[in-house]
Parts: sequence; structure tokens; C-alpha cells
Amino acid sequence: MAKTFTGLFEEITTFKSLHAAYLRARKGKRKSWPCRHFERDLECNLIQLQNELIWDEYQCGGYIIFHVTEPRRRKITALILFRDRVVQNAIFAAIEPIWEARFISGSYACRIGKGTHAGANKAQEMLRQCLREHGEVFVLKADISKYFASIDHEILIKLLRRRIADKRIMAVIEEIIRSYSEPETPGKGIPIGNLTSQMFANIYLDALDQWIKCRRQERWYVRYMDDWIVVHPDKRHLQALRIDAEAWLADNLELQTNHKTFVFPVRHHGGRGLDFLGYHLWPNARRLRKASLRRLSRQLKEWQSEYARGQIDLAHVRENLHSWTNHARHGNAVPAVAAMLRKATFRRQHGGSNATGRRSSRNSRRVVAKKAQGKDEGHEVSGESSVAAGGLAG
Repeated sequence: MAKTFTGLFEEITTFKSLHAAYLRARKGKRKSWPCRHFERDLECNLIQLQNELIWDEYQCGGYIIFHVTEPRRRKITALILFRDRVVQNAIFAAIEPIWEARFISGSYACRIGKGTHAGANKAQEMLRQCLREHGEVFVLKADISKYFASIDHEILIKLLRRRIADKRIMAVIEEIIRSYSEPETPGKGIPIGNLTSQMFANIYLDALDQWIKCRRQERWYVRYMDDWIVVHPDKRHLQALRIDAEAWLADNLELQTNHKTFVFPVRHHGGRGLDFLGYHLWPNARRLRKASLRRLSRQLKEWQSEYARGQIDLAHVRENLHSWTNHARHGNAVPAVAAMLRKATFRRQHGGSNATGRRSSRNSRRVVAKKAQGKDEGHEVSGESSVAAGGLAG
């Protein structure tokens, strides 16, 4: 019988715990109106939140919905009230270690020490091992259809109760889960913008991880949220596994795979590379996806436009480029990214605003990057001399 945990509610409702949760929740949010409003009377707001939890009166607030277009168009649902972020941070800190100890090593999403680069490295290592030991590599690549929108509330709560025996904290968790449903499917869906949603999504498919690794005893398996792969030298074995896995997902989690789920050989000639976590992978080679380079090109144009209007500075651009160049290094694409940066020119509009949105009182010539000099009235800075140097250094 699996070990269950109690005493978690008392852990999250102390003032110290809620204050620590507030400090975590405000990271990256200090300038937002909900955070500033909550901080105006911080102590009273935390005490009020503590009392509502202790008196079993806490109710999760509403959500705002917006869309992002990178890397693809997605609907994001975010909390309106900052106080709800504090509660979710407190819950996350209390129950995340319980599940972290249970997750398999092949689960790479939203976990400390994991991530896309580690997941891609592990997938490529599995391809090499399979090729070295068997001389042939096939992959079952699967993707869950509309994953976050398809998570069933009752099934998720049942999975959580297997480990959490504390009824009071489960009541708060259930309040958060039931606070949102997809309009077309009541009782299903969790908001992508919630901190707890990332953890709940990992917990939901941990059941699949356990089935594949423990019941089916597949040696080479990696999952990153709703994308997962199984490597094997026998194509027919993977085709049979696909049928069984799709049936298991439908029967146990009420999930379906989408059209991007199939079995294929991985080889340079007569096959294809594994498109996984932003890279095309082969046993002994790796390439950054062309779609990623196109996305960087669009992002550079957006940064140029924002810089021209004075909405950002070059330090902001360099900071964002670090993640891109690190991603490029893992895909042997630094020369391609460097070529794009050498063509990038960042120029202030004459009399433009500064990064805070106010009209700049300084001459635009003086808004320069470190080690770069403004050349004309509009202050032109080449990607090669400033942004590229900052992004590709180190």
C-alpha cells in the first residue's frame, strides 16, 4: 500500500508559510497591479488569507484569458487575484516533494535538474544505446490531444488522494481544481497559467509513466509533459505498444493521442530524425529545428520594434538572447544564430520613450549598449558589436 501523508494543512496555514509563499509568488510580478495591490496592506492580507483557510472559507477567485502565439497559438488562463497565487505557492511547496520522490527519472517537465536540454540529451543517449546494441532504431512518438483541456477533475482528485490523506488540504486543492472547467466540457480542464496546474499535469501522466516502466517494462522511455517517446529495435513491438497505450489512456485517464502519434525508423538514410524538444535527433547528430530559427527571426524583429519605441533596452535583449544561444549550442546552430544577430540593427526612434514608457529626456545618442557606440542621430547599434557579443559570449 502506498504511503499517505497527513498534517499538510497545518503546514501551509502558518503565517510564516504564507509569507514565504508570498515571496515566491511575487517573483517577476512586483510591477503588476495585483501584486502591488496585495502589498499595500501585506500583513492584513496575509492574516485574512490565513483566517479564510483555517475557517474553511477560502474560495479561489476568477481567471483572465489571453492568447500567446509563440511557439504556437495557445490559450492561457491566469488568476486575477494575487492572493490565489500565494495559496497555490504554499500548496505547491507542501505537496511537490511528495510526488517528486515518486516520479520516474524519465519525466523531464517542470522539475529541478531536468528540462528540455536534459530530456533531449537523454533521448539521444537512448537512440545511441539502441543502435549500438541492436543495429536498428525505431521510435514511438506520442502526443496527447488537447492535454490540459482534457484532464478530468474526478480522476485527478482520485490520483491525489492516493498519497494525500489530509482532508482539509484536499478540500483546498479540490476548490482550486473545480474553480475552472473548459466551457465545452464541464468537469474537465485545468488552466495552463496556474502554478499548481504544471504539477497536477505531471501527476496525471505519472500514472502512464508507471504503467509503461513498471507494467510494460519498457527500457527506453522519456516524457516531457504530454510529449513522450519509446525507443525499441522492433517496429512491430512499438506498433503493438501504441495500440495498448492508447487503449490504456482512454480507459484510465480519458485521454486520446493526436495525429502526431506514430512509429518510425530513426536513421540518416531511409529514415528520419526524431523531432523532440526543439531538436532533430539522430544517434550521433543533432540539429536545431528550422522552426526555432524562424521563431528567433520573428523575435528579433519584435525586439527591434520595441527597442525603437523605447519599451526595452539592450540589456533586456541580451538577457533573452542567453536562453536562445544556449538552446542553439545544444543544437549545433551557433553559426546560424550568429549570422542572424550580425544582421540585426537596434535603433532608437528620435525622441522615443524610455523602457518605462515615459518620454526620454536624454539625447538618443547616449542610450548605448556596453562596449558599443551610437553612430547617428537615431543611435544605431549593430548586432555584431553589441547584442551578438552579449548573447554569444560565455
